[in-house]
Amino acid sequence: MLQTAGRTVVLSLFAMLASQTATSTALAKSIGHKHASSFHHHGKTRQHASAAGGHVIQCVAFAKQDAGIVIPGNARDWWYNAAGVYQRGAAPEVGSVLSFTANQRMPLGHVAVVSGVTDSRTIEIDQAHWNSRGIARDIEVKDVSENNDWTAVRVQLGRGEAFGSIYPTHGFIYPRPDNGHIVTASVRAPMPALDRAPADLRRTVDRHASSTALEVAELPQATRGLDLSVTGIGTDGPDRNLR
Repeated sequence: MLQTAGRTVVLSLFAMLASQTATSTALAKSIGHKHASSFHHHGKTRQHASAAGGHVIQCVAFAKQDAGIVIPGNARDWWYNAAGVYQRGAAPEVGSVLSFTANQRMPLGHVAVVSGVTDSRTIEIDQAHWNSRGIARDIEVKDVSENNDWTAVRVQLGRGEAFGSIYPTHGFIYPRPDNGHIVTASVRAPMPALDRAPADLRRTVDRHASSTALEVAELPQATRGLDLSVTGIGTDGPDRNLR
C-alpha cells in the first residue's frame, strides 16, 4: 500500500517536472526568436514587426519610437515643445527628426526621422502616415530653402526623379539635451535643380487649387524596426487627412 502510494507520488512529480521543462523550452524558443529578429539601426537595436491590415500608424507615435525622441503634442507642436528639452537646428543628422510646419494640407504638421544624409541639401527620411496608413523608408528629401537652412523641402514621389510640392519646415530636432544653442549649418550648397513644384505650400492658400490633390511619397513598406505591440502606436496622434 505504502509502496503504491510512494510510486504514485514519484510519477506525479516526474509528470510535473516534464511539463515545466516543456514550458521553459517553449518560452526560451520564443525569446530566442524575438532576439533573432532584432537588428541594429541608427545605433539602436529594435525589433522587426509587421503591420496589421488597415492599421493606421501615426507620424508622431512612429517618430517617438523610431528616433527615441518623446515630445508631447501634435506634430506641429514638436519644434516649440522641444525647446529646453532637445537641441534643435538647421543641420541634418541621422537619427534626428525633421519637423514640418502646419499648412493647408497638414493642419497638424508632420514629423519624420532622418535615416541618411547625402549632403547639405539632400537627406533620406523614414516616416509614417504620409498620405498612407503604413511606413515609408529611405525617402529622399531636398532642401529648397534660399539659405540652405532646411525651412522648405520637397519630398520624393515614388522612387523616381520627381519631387512633390514645397513644404515649409522648422528644421531638425536632435536626440540629445538642449544646451540653449540652435545648431547652424556648417556647409551651404546651391539650390538643387529640380522639376517645377506642383505647389508652394509656404504661400497663401490658392482658392483655385484642388483641395483633393494627393502626393504619395512612397507606397507603404514593411514596418522595419517598429514594435506595433507598444500601446498607443496607432492612436498617439490625430488623423491628419491629406499630406
